[in-house]
Amino acid sequence: MNIKIENILAVVNDENDYEIKETDIFIKDGIITGIGESENDFISEKIIDGKDKLAIPGLINCHTHTYMSLFRNIADDLAFDEWLFKNIMPREDKLNPEDAYWGAMLACTEMIKTGTTCFLDMHMFKNQTAETAVKSGMRAVISRGLSGEDRNDDGAVRRINEAFDEIERWKDNKRLSFMLAPHAIYTCGTDYIKFIIKKAKEYDISLHTHLSETRYEVSEAKKNYEMTPVEYLDSLGFFEVNTVAAHCVHLEENDFKILKEKHVNVALNPISNMKLGNGFAPVYKMLEKGINICLGTDSAASNNSLNLFSDMNCTALIHKGVNENAQAVNAFEVFKAATINGAKALSLNTGQIKVGKAADLAILNLNCPQFRPKNNIMAALSYSANGSEVETVIIDGEIVMENKKLCFIDEEEVYRNAERIAEKIK
Repeated sequence: MNIKIENILAVVNDENDYEIKETDIFIKDGIITGIGESENDFISEKIIDGKDKLAIPGLINCHTHTYMSLFRNIADDLAFDEWLFKNIMPREDKLNPEDAYWGAMLACTEMIKTGTTCFLDMHMFKNQTAETAVKSGMRAVISRGLSGEDRNDDGAVRRINEAFDEIERWKDNKRLSFMLAPHAIYTCGTDYIKFIIKKAKEYDISLHTHLSETRYEVSEAKKNYEMTPVEYLDSLGFFEVNTVAAHCVHLEENDFKILKEKHVNVALNPISNMKLGNGFAPVYKMLEKGINICLGTDSAASNNSLNLFSDMNCTALIHKGVNENAQAVNAFEVFKAATINGAKALSLNTGQIKVGKAADLAILNLNCPQFRPKNNIMAALSYSANGSEVETVIIDGEIVMENKKLCFIDEEEVYRNAERIAEKIK
C-alpha cells in the first residue's frame, strides 16, 4: 500500500544529530521513498492526516522474553536467585507451546500499543514467537535460548536443532531474522559455547546472550576461569561474531576495552536491573568509550512492562543521579539507543525516518498535557512521554494499529487466554 502522511512533525536523525520538522512522508512497498517530496509516479492509496501528530522511528526492543508476559506481577520483591530459580523456572515448567504463543501475543499487544515495532526475543518454545510476530504484524529477531554442558548433551543438541529448524521454517519471511542465543555463561558449558560459536560462524548468524548481569555471575567467573565473564567469552572467540549482550551491569576496566574493540552491542535493561536489585549498568562510561548501547525491557516478569518509553525515561534519569552529573546521559542519546542503535545492533535497515529505510513508524498524538507546551519534543520523548500517546503504528509499510485499534490482534481473545493460563501456573 502506498501511504502518504501529510503535514506531520517528524523526528529525522542520524547518529550525530536530529531535526524535528513538519513534513510529508511517503511510503511505498514497505520503504520510505520520500520526505517532503515524493517520486513523480507516487499515487497515494492511503492518506494520514498528521495535524498535531508526531512521527518517530518505531522503537526497537533489543532484549526481551515475550512468553514471560504471563508471569507479570508475580514473584515480585524477591532477590534474583529466589526470583529466578524458585519462582520463575518452576512456572516455566508448567507452560506448553500454546501457552507460550499467548504469552508472546500479549507481549506483542503491549509493544505495538506503546510504539515498539521490532523486538529481539530469547525464547524456549520453537515457532511460537515467530508465529505470533507474523500474525501481529511485528518485525522480530528471534533466538531460541540455548543451555547445556557440551555438544554431546542431549538437551543441548535438541535446543540447537530446534533453533535451526525454526530458522529453516521461517527463512522466507522478510520481517523475521534470527540469532543463536547461549543463555549465559552459568547455563552453558565451555564446549557448548565453542560449538555455538562455530555454528554462528558457519551460518553467518549473530549471537545474543546475558552477560555480567549480577555480581555473583562475575565472582563465579573469576573463581572458575580467573577472568571476568566478558574476558572469558572473549577468550573463546565469542565476540568474533556480531553480539548483542544483554545487561552488562558489572564491568571492569578491561571489559570496556574488549566491548569497544570487538564492537559488542550492549542491550541495557535498566528497570529489570533495578527491580531485581542487580545495580546500574555503567552507561556513562560506555558512552565515553564509544560502545553501541541499545535498549531492552527484559521480560514482563522482571520489568513489569514491555513499554520502552518507561525504560527510556529510566535511562535518561538514573545515570544522572548515579553519576551526580545532570549531563551524563542526554535525551537524544536515549532516543538513539531505542531506535538507530538498536537497528545497528540487529543489522536492520530501520531505526530512522529516512529515504530508503524500512517504513517502521509510530505516530503519537501531541494533544496531551505531557507534550504541551511543545518546547522541546526530543526532551518530551524521554522525560514526559509514557506510551499512551501512540495512536498509529506502521511496520514494513503496513498499518498494524490505527487510531489505537489493533488491526491483526483480537485483544479480548488475548486477555482471556492470558487469564486462563495464569490460573494454571499459580
